[in-house]
Amino acid sequence: MSTRRLPFILPLLALPSLIACGPQQTAQEPPPPLAPAAMNAVIKTPGVPREALARAVDKLFSTPETAETRAVVVLHDGQIVAERYASGYHENTRFVSWSMAKTITGVLIGLLVADGRLRLDESAPVPAWQRPGDPRGEITLRQLLQMRSGLRHTEAGEPVYESDEVRMLFLDGRDAMASHAEAQPLEAEPGRKWEYSSATTVILADLAARTLTPSNDPAERRKVVNDYLRSRLFEPLGMKSIVPEYDAAGTLIGGSLMHATARDWARFGEFLRNKGSVGGAQLVPPGWIEFMTTANPRNRGYGAQIWLNRPQPGEQEVPFPGAPRSAFSLNGHLGQFVLVSPAQNLTVVRLGRTLDGSHNPVKTAMGQIVRLYSSGK
Repeated sequence: MSTRRLPFILPLLALPSLIACGPQQTAQEPPPPLAPAAMNAVIKTPGVPREALARAVDKLFSTPETAETRAVVVLHDGQIVAERYASGYHENTRFVSWSMAKTITGVLIGLLVADGRLRLDESAPVPAWQRPGDPRGEITLRQLLQMRSGLRHTEAGEPVYESDEVRMLFLDGRDAMASHAEAQPLEAEPGRKWEYSSATTVILADLAARTLTPSNDPAERRKVVNDYLRSRLFEPLGMKSIVPEYDAAGTLIGGSLMHATARDWARFGEFLRNKGSVGGAQLVPPGWIEFMTTANPRNRGYGAQIWLNRPQPGEQEVPFPGAPRSAFSLNGHLGQFVLVSPAQNLTVVRLGRTLDGSHNPVKTAMGQIVRLYSSGK
């Protein structure tokens, strides 16, 4: 071979190696190292790769779209596998429930039904509805629990000061919330229409007080409901931090205002995951939890005072991508969530302040934590 041809041949010989170093073969950049706080938030053997779980939890704290996360607790098989707090918050901080309280009120009604003191498919015993000819007398306890009473209500309307829950909680209804809620007329036949309503849950709380005492004295109403909740639910669960609020009439503000630590919200999630039992004691019949977590006839994404991980009417996507459709959740204003996935033996708590309408990134990040535990499920 002539040496004159070598300058032309050598570049051709080098071509395969140059191609191999092209952009399509560039090694993927390793993820940035995690801060010590992120790794320290996860136990050494969480049941999935530790760093993967630490990164999934860290995403709730470190990305702008999930701000402002204040607390995250993850339980697997009943054990805390991850727990982290933002600066200024800790394991003894009480966090407001907002609408997560509705699920506690739903369990309260379940206890009274199990005691034989209320009946699911009979007319709800609201005195104002029992007058002859009042069509509201057809509303059943089941319909109230499933948010399909037919009572007129607008939740989160505009302007905000005209929203029915705002009027009830902070304006003209604040001193006697149940009376305000129970005075509303029907806008649909009972059972025919689903409409989310904080007022409906206050009616349920009022029914609980009326069932436990005939007294209209506010102090007596507060005492009997508080004692019943503590002896039958909170103390057996170990929810020592929880502080429910009551209005001036002594009615539990059962749709909005209970305060508890992140660990106690996780305890309540575990209680639901275990179908109403704790430490071998069945506090409420398992059938009641099954009822609460079964899709109701007017909204496949809602059970009875609890949200299901299924699409809302007119939507295709589940609320928590990555979590199975068997999962369910407590949802509260400004991004309070307790996500329970029985299929993974998992409870995930996220508490913080994220504006309503901006919760999807938070839900997606929580769903990714569940996905980590989904292998083989």
